[in-house]
Amino acid sequence: MSSSMGMASVFVLSSLLLSPLAMAEESPAFVAQNAARAAAFEKSQAELAARHQNDAKPQQTQATTSPQDQSKDS
Repeated sequence: MSSSMGMASVFVLSSLLLSPLAMAEESPAFVAQNAARAAAFEKSQAELAARHQNDAKPQQTQATTSPQDQSKDS
């Protein structure tokens, strides 16, 4: 019986402690801040993808070997 009361009290206390966070998600300031974060994240992801594509192109040309190089290794 005491364990079920303990579980119930933990549930009630956690819901009371987390309720301000749930209400913050509905505020216009939170929505605007979250949208700004999402836009900044998407921008940084696009920059990283572009940088990765630019870095990958020279590496691909360096990785190819000519047939003469292969015959020297054998």
